[in-house]
Amino acid sequence: MTAPTDRPNLPPPARLEALLVGEPKPFGPKGEPSAMDRQPVAGRLALGPLGLAGDRVADTRNHGGADKAVHHYPFDHYAVWATENPALAPRLARPGAFGENLAARGWVESDICIGDVIAWGTAQLQVSQTRQPCWKLNVRFDTRTMARDVERTGRTGWYYRVLGPGHAGADDPLVLVDRPHPDWPLVRAHAVLTGTPDRAALAALAALPALAAAHRDRARQRLARAARG
Repeated sequence: MTAPTDRPNLPPPARLEALLVGEPKPFGPKGEPSAMDRQPVAGRLALGPLGLAGDRVADTRNHGGADKAVHHYPFDHYAVWATENPALAPRLARPGAFGENLAARGWVESDICIGDVIAWGTAQLQVSQTRQPCWKLNVRFDTRTMARDVERTGRTGWYYRVLGPGHAGADDPLVLVDRPHPDWPLVRAHAVLTGTPDRAALAALAALPALAAAHRDRARQRLARAARG
């Protein structure tokens, strides 16, 4: 693995504003179970293949799993959202508004690539995919457009898989230690999956081994639709 000192173009470490976990509880107008309302925790937590100790998801079909073990949302975006829409500010008053596990400062989607390897405490993570926003963000922010706005802006945050289990906490920095796919920053991957179809880019993304299987399938489906015209 390449040491960070050997790769001067890698971004400096990110710092956590909060580490958050949650258990499913009734959420939204129909009281559907969700762990969206994650809460900050102190101390170090064990980190295994399916995520952080004490953190669970309710809808295991669409959330959680090895490719979505830990959700990172840039705390840097909070001020941007509040500036663009002051009505959202009260809901952005503390970390966890997006249901994330890691509310962190220092990295946004243009800084991070698919497949980036991250050292956090004694654990090792790998960037697996961007987030696909769902209706729960609309409920969380009390607006019909939040999920659509997150996708439109590309301020989605991202998921990690766990390459190596360990223990980590809010005081441990996130250190980018290897970048196997520098041509695939998250902003590009998001654009290829949501923008005007680009067959060559979709084919390359579908073949990217570090990308989560669900997103490789998504790229293949878009490619097939583009081929049909």
